[in-house]
Amino acid sequence: MKKLIMSVAALSLLVACATDPYTGESKVSKTAWGTGIGAVAGAGIGALVGGEKGALIGAGIGAAGGAATGGYMDIQARRLRQELVGTGVQVQEMNGQVRLIMPSNITFATDSAVFQTSFNRVLDSVAKVIKEYNKTAVQIVGYTDNTGTVAYNNQLSLKRAQAVATYLQNRGVAANRLSVTGMGPNNPIASNATAAGREQNRRVEITLINLQ
Repeated sequence: MKKLIMSVAALSLLVACATDPYTGESKVSKTAWGTGIGAVAGAGIGALVGGEKGALIGAGIGAAGGAATGGYMDIQARRLRQELVGTGVQVQEMNGQVRLIMPSNITFATDSAVFQTSFNRVLDSVAKVIKEYNKTAVQIVGYTDNTGTVAYNNQLSLKRAQAVATYLQNRGVAANRLSVTGMGPNNPIASNATAAGREQNRRVEITLINLQ
């Protein structure tokens, strides 16, 4: 029985490997990963109930459920990449979530919570997709560089996150899906020692979390 479940796990991971069409690198798709996790979990539960036959049945049921969950996020990520191509927004997939990283050159000017003109079009595209795929929570986090006081930057980053949430809500995204946080200069993604690094750190991140 243990060998059977291990075989299911190995096969699931093999199937999960795919090539990212955007980078050419090997990666694990959310659909395939969800299928694999579901299959292994289903096999384990099925084994407890009905031995080897139960394990195989459970693996099939678990795989189907996992594929549905992973596929939902995969499709959203693909749609967002299509909508946001050429905008400078990064679309990342990790741990079953989709994250959008929006740099300051398309979001807000330094020391401001007022949108740059180009950011409206970016958020219109984001709203279009997340309204269509409405079984996700939307976490909006604002960040600054380390210039100025921590207290000021925390407040500024929160205002920026709130501005994004308000815009998305005005474009039809349900308010109960949205949450906002201001992280100030925390969690930098580049060095604050250079102007280019500080520009990268002044950003907004939107994370989509599957609620299914």
